[in-house]
Amino acid sequence: MKPRHQVSRSAIELIKRFEGYRRKSAQLADGRWTIGYGHTLTAREGAEVSEQDAEALLIYDLIAVSHSVNEWVFTPLNQNQFDALVAFAFNIGLESFRRSSVLRRLNEGALIQAACAMELWRKAQFEGEVIVVDALVRRRSAEKTLFLTPVDGWVPVPSPVLRPNVDLDAAGVVPRQAPTALNAPMEGATARVERDPSRQEAPAKVVEDDAPSPAAAAAAAVSSRLSTIFSEEPQPAPADIPPPPPRLIIDEAPPAVEAPEPAAAPAFELTPPDEPEAEPPPAPEAPKLELTAANEPGLLDTPAPQAAEPAAPPEAAAELEPDAALELTETVETPSNPQAARPGGFGPAAGLAAAGVGLFGGCLFWAINMPPPQPNAGVNPGTIVWLAGIAGVGLIGVAVYMILDRLGRAEVEHVQVTLERDQ
Repeated sequence: MKPRHQVSRSAIELIKRFEGYRRKSAQLADGRWTIGYGHTLTAREGAEVSEQDAEALLIYDLIAVSHSVNEWVFTPLNQNQFDALVAFAFNIGLESFRRSSVLRRLNEGALIQAACAMELWRKAQFEGEVIVVDALVRRRSAEKTLFLTPVDGWVPVPSPVLRPNVDLDAAGVVPRQAPTALNAPMEGATARVERDPSRQEAPAKVVEDDAPSPAAAAAAAVSSRLSTIFSEEPQPAPADIPPPPPRLIIDEAPPAVEAPEPAAAPAFELTPPDEPEAEPPPAPEAPKLELTAANEPGLLDTPAPQAAEPAAPPEAAAELEPDAALELTETVETPSNPQAARPGGFGPAAGLAAAGVGLFGGCLFWAINMPPPQPNAGVNPGTIVWLAGIAGVGLIGVAVYMILDRLGRAEVEHVQVTLERDQ
């Protein structure tokens, strides 16, 4: 069974120090009355109480708080931890304590984190705004100190052995705004708080507009340097460019320019002189063979210029056929398929290709529809099928090689025949 703690003198003295003693009752902003050390349950207008009676009323108020802490906290606590939690819950209220991260950390067994979570309750609403109150910062610090005070003595942490480092995770514990010092007068018929000018902290130094901060000055220096390096300066006009230094000029005779030779007549124009010049038939749309060299035939769309040769005599023109005269022009036009005039040239290759395709297709069909192999079968049919398929692919490759070889030989033969006619 979990032990039930009772409030000790430490919690009572801590609460009395921060609540303050009010001898006569005063009215709060919500209409209720308060008297003694923050007692509101039986306070009424015109009531007056001594310090002993005010302490008795405080102990009476702490009964409900002690009961709630004992019921809601499941982690074993010592007396100092219990007293600190009672003082903390009395200040923020039981409902706030039940929803706070302090209680959640306690029930998780994280006592150190629960003590640090107390310091987050340091703000209050004053004059229409939520501010950090100096008295609440000090009260949370005192409650945290009591919570962390061990009952069996302090644990030594020697500085030469264990040097502390900054904990950036605890940045939320430090308030971003300076705490405001408030004063709550204990006299008067109305409970109020007011600013205490004598205990206000000096405001932080505000940087004037004409005096930039070090970070802003460094950024401005870097920006100025970059703008100097990458500035787009206008280029000087041509008139501003100084003329080059004079140099020695020696009059020399201009080099002789050779007169261009008259264009030679197209070679091998074998049109008879006594017949009217007939228009050549339109050339078929096919690549043209350019005779750039005897051993380097090329297929280009534009003919290459050839050296001028003497025109053939009319007798030679009469001996040649008209088809040869059309072929022996500056460019020789060849059909797109040299084997078109040689039917049957691709017969063996086509047969091999058809056999390879059929063999590969049959093997593929058989592999897809093949029944599962029997466990006692001697030879796996699947192996034979895949070997036959590979053989079919090989036949297709041989057929492609034969076709390409045949095309190459036909092209060479055609070029040789054309060269013989040119000669």
